[in-house]
Amino acid sequence: MKPIVLAVSGHDPTGGAGIQADIEAILSQGCHPCTLVTCLTSQDTHDVRKLYPQPPETLAAQWEVLWSDMPVQAVKIGLLGSAEIATRLGALLRQTPCETVILDPVLRAGGGTELADERLIEVLCEELLPLATVVTPNLQEARRLSGKELPHQCASWLLERGCRAVLITGGDEPTPLVYNTLYWKHHHKTFTWEKLPGGAHGSGCTLAASLAALLARGLELEEAVRKAQQYTWNAIKYAFRPGQGKKIPDRFFWS
Repeated sequence: MKPIVLAVSGHDPTGGAGIQADIEAILSQGCHPCTLVTCLTSQDTHDVRKLYPQPPETLAAQWEVLWSDMPVQAVKIGLLGSAEIATRLGALLRQTPCETVILDPVLRAGGGTELADERLIEVLCEELLPLATVVTPNLQEARRLSGKELPHQCASWLLERGCRAVLITGGDEPTPLVYNTLYWKHHHKTFTWEKLPGGAHGSGCTLAASLAALLARGLELEEAVRKAQQYTWNAIKYAFRPGQGKKIPDRFFWS
């Protein structure tokens, strides 16, 4: 049977990010995606206009029914939408623990809209970080979560909160190449990638969801991180522009 990966995130009507991105990335890695929607959004390929968080009790009811029926091997968490959703999700994960939890802390849209207030960030750090197998912030998100400046300082702070590994990505940084660094235990490894022009809407979702699926398939951490990056890089390489804003990754480039 295919491993089952549960994606918990927001809905992006463009299909570039959020739940649809998660579904496509999980399918591409040979897993079966299940989904829970934390919030609806009004957005286009330029930016997020507004969030519409779902009631926490609705999410909890869906979670409990799903987990009583299907063996979930991994959970991928993306856009949360509210501190209340984050709090309830933390309680659900403690109630029904999962061996693999990938946390993608979506704090800001690519167009600049803030997607997390200070209360949500506080709950994310207190309730969800300790339950995470891997946290996948970009450098700006890592700085905002930790209050630190340098990547290794950010990673140390995040690891001290209880997560098992941190992958800090540098695709948005003004560097000639992309440097993504994985930190775990007393180790770190930097992966270097060619910088593709323009980036793409939903690249962070693609990386986190594919990583969740690869770990669900049983790959070791370092190999899963490398393969998730390679897959995401190719999806961005073949990205297309269906709207008037950012490109969208082609997560089925391989077909």
